Amino acid sequence: MNRTSFLIALVVILLLHSMVRPQSEELPKFEVAGEFTTLERGDFSGRRTDPGFGGRFTYNLNKIFSLEGAGYFFPKGCFDCRQNGRVTEVLGGVKVGKRFDSWGIFAKARPGVISFSQGDFEVVPQGAGLPFLIKTNNLNGFAADIGGVVEFYPSKRIVTRFDAGDTIVHIPGRTRNFFQFDPVTGGTKLVPFHIPGRTTHNFQFMTSIGFRF
Repeated sequence: MNRTSFLIALVVILLLHSMVRPQSEELPKFEVAGEFTTLERGDFSGRRTDPGFGGRFTYNLNKIFSLEGAGYFFPKGCFDCRQNGRVTEVLGGVKVGKRFDSWGIFAKARPGVISFSQGDFEVVPQGAGLPFLIKTNNLNGFAADIGGVVEFYPSKRIVTRFDAGDTIVHIPGRTRNFFQFDPVTGGTKLVPFHIPGRTTHNFQFMTSIGFRF
C-alpha cells in the first residue's frame, strides 16, 4: 500500500469512528492563520526549494468537514527555472478528517491557480537598429494542493498546524514567436513555435499558528 492509499484509508476509518462517537464540545466556526511554506520547483540543474509566506481562512462546517481558502507568495526570484520569476499561489477547497481533544488529522484537496512573474516571453518587433526585443510576462497555470494535515490545539482558540503534500502544477501549451535565420536576406525572422503543456508534481510544506473564533 503506497502513502496516498494509506492516508485515504486512515481518514475513512477516522470518519466512521467520528460518526458513531460524536463529541459534544462546540467547535469555533472560523479560523485565520499566518503561514510559512516551502515549495519545490524545477530548474535546469534539478530541483530547488523556495521559502514563502501567506495566510489562510478556514470555515468549519462541522467537526469533520471544513472549507478553506489560502494564498502564498514566494519572493525569491529564479532565473534558471523552467518557469522563471517569483511565485504567487491561490488555493481553495476542502479539509476532511477527525478531531480529538488536543489534536486532529485530516486530508485536504485545494485546487487553485499559480502564477510565475517571468514565466512567459514575447518577441516584439522593433526598429531597424534592434529588430526584435524579448519581453517577459506572467505565466498562469492550474494548481492543486493534495495532502495531509496534522493540527494541535493548545486551547480552544489557538491551533498549530502542519501540512505536507503534493502541489500539482499544470502549465497549458502555448504558441510563441521565436527567431529563425533567414537564408534569403541573411538576417532573422519570426516564426511561430509551439511550447507543449507540462504537468509537474512538487512537494510543499506549510506550518502555521491560527486563531479560532
